[in-house]
Amino acid sequence: MQKTAANINCPNPDCQTPNDEKNNFCSQCNSRIPKRYLWAVSKERCPSTLGDGRYIRKVDRIFLDAKPGEPPEAPPDEIPSGAVPYLRLFPYRLHVPQAYALVSAGSGSGKSILLLEKGPIDISKLESAETDNPLLPELTKVWKQASVMRQLNWLWQIAQLWKALSNQNVASTLLEENLLRCRGPLLCLLELKSDQKSLSSLKNLGKLWSKWAPDAQPEIAEFLKKLSSQLSKEQLEWQELRAQLDYALAYCSAAQSIQYQIATLSDKGPTRGRNEDACYPSSGKVLKPADSDNALTKELKPADWDNALTIVCDGIGGHEGGDVASNLAIDTIKARVNQLAEASGNRSNLYQILDQAIRDANDRISDRNDNEDRQDRQRMGTTVVMTVVQNYETYIAHVGDSRVYWITEDGCHQVTLDDDIASREVRLGYAFYWDALQQITSGSLIQALGMSPSQTLHPTVGRLILESDCVFLLCSDGLSDNDRVEEHWRSDILPIIQENADLAKVAKRLVDIANTENGHDNVTVGLVHCQVQQTERVVQPLTELGTSAQLSPFEDNAAIWQASLYRNSDPTGATTSIAVKDKIRDPRTGRWAILAVILLLMVIISGGSIWTYLNYQPFKKLVDESAEMISKFDLLKKKLQD
Repeated sequence: MQKTAANINCPNPDCQTPNDEKNNFCSQCNSRIPKRYLWAVSKERCPSTLGDGRYIRKVDRIFLDAKPGEPPEAPPDEIPSGAVPYLRLFPYRLHVPQAYALVSAGSGSGKSILLLEKGPIDISKLESAETDNPLLPELTKVWKQASVMRQLNWLWQIAQLWKALSNQNVASTLLEENLLRCRGPLLCLLELKSDQKSLSSLKNLGKLWSKWAPDAQPEIAEFLKKLSSQLSKEQLEWQELRAQLDYALAYCSAAQSIQYQIATLSDKGPTRGRNEDACYPSSGKVLKPADSDNALTKELKPADWDNALTIVCDGIGGHEGGDVASNLAIDTIKARVNQLAEASGNRSNLYQILDQAIRDANDRISDRNDNEDRQDRQRMGTTVVMTVVQNYETYIAHVGDSRVYWITEDGCHQVTLDDDIASREVRLGYAFYWDALQQITSGSLIQALGMSPSQTLHPTVGRLILESDCVFLLCSDGLSDNDRVEEHWRSDILPIIQENADLAKVAKRLVDIANTENGHDNVTVGLVHCQVQQTERVVQPLTELGTSAQLSPFEDNAAIWQASLYRNSDPTGATTSIAVKDKIRDPRTGRWAILAVILLLMVIISGGSIWTYLNYQPFKKLVDESAEMISKFDLLKKKLQD
């Protein structure tokens, strides 16, 4: 099929020059040109253009957005039922494509086509003339050639997704081989398929996996055969399936070793008077733990855990103490991780350890705010994001909008989900992400450390499997704003993997990018380079399923898998309501911001002053009570939708 040539308008609103699709930068103003290739959810052949010519069909059901500088069309007030699962599964966007726009199918059909972004499209293939199938390969096409750890990693990801997709009645997606695509170690779904009750069961998943067992690596072929049989006979529950796969991963990880190196750098930036960010290891350090020179086939001793720990905090509060809060968080988390690790002595409790360490840091900052009688916007706080490298896994925890990116040879993936209004609106099913970003309060945080007691805090904790070389980038929004990471990862971070580039120099380069291309905030980066090597140790075939004594206990009572990186969940995996706090970076948040503005105008018109507004207690009580009522309404609406 002939690929359609296309022009893309420059995203700079003062330029908008049409550019050839091959251009990465505008020929007129040199602005970066983002290229958004979108997958059309349609059973019928799509027209050559959609959205009055904005979306140009490249091949079959893949379209290019020719106006990337403009927000997509807002969806209707009543979100179509077919789009809702994509919104509710927004926390799982590492695997599930995101709803981008809903456009008319044209020709007076009255039908709409859902366009998805960040799907399994191989852009390099799309831009070449070598193939008419620019999608990433199906899992079954690359299954036989994959290593044993990668095969288990794919199965593990499917198992983790099963519960979330079942809750949205789209688990059948995981039973369709043509919908299961692979971007290196990452499992990607092409689109979602609605369930038919007779198909969406673990029994059918077992039947599918039994087809893959003969081509599994020898170390797990018999194990997978028996696991599939147990599933087919409905003798395993979902929790048991995950535990069995964790057991197999731990067993087979003995054939590989992990070497890792950590570097951090923090800078106040060109426009701020002080640096409210903080990091561990301390800024400018490059840490290569002694143990990482050897095979990490055993768990780190608790005393070594601080050497595997990386933390980035972005303080909130300006002259009121954001730098104090961020440094308090670093000191508390580091001390508590070591203390709790000494008490437990094993990784089974790492979920709880990281969760508790964050809560303790929150309470320490919150108590200081209370002791100093800080109220409302005077309260100091901080975001936090942290990683711990442990054997064949990286554990990740965060609160706020500081981020973790996972860079492999196959791509750059944002792992964490910002705790802000826009993300909240999407995961509740209220709006498409690009539409939610248009709200004036979209970037306002809904939680951060120090704003309230830890009983109301919801840290997200999860993990990723390490089975190939990668880099984890931790950063404050001084770097991540304006998509600077997505813009520069290939040129500035990927060389760490491909050429073993110096970590300290890369960190310095990223800080320079943040200061010159953003420049509005402090900036802090942490880089964790993980190198996976195969050992000479021979792993005997795993022929039996794990017994209760061999299965990891943490899966039964901890936040669930890596998806807990992207959603707030209780120990059973059920979604927990998040109350919208007083806005941290702006006075008020969400729908009731309008109410606050109206009441403010009333006070001003009646001869009041801004000082009266800020200090009149009955007024503040009315606003707070209104916020609470609307938050309760949001929660009730969500429960009814569920």
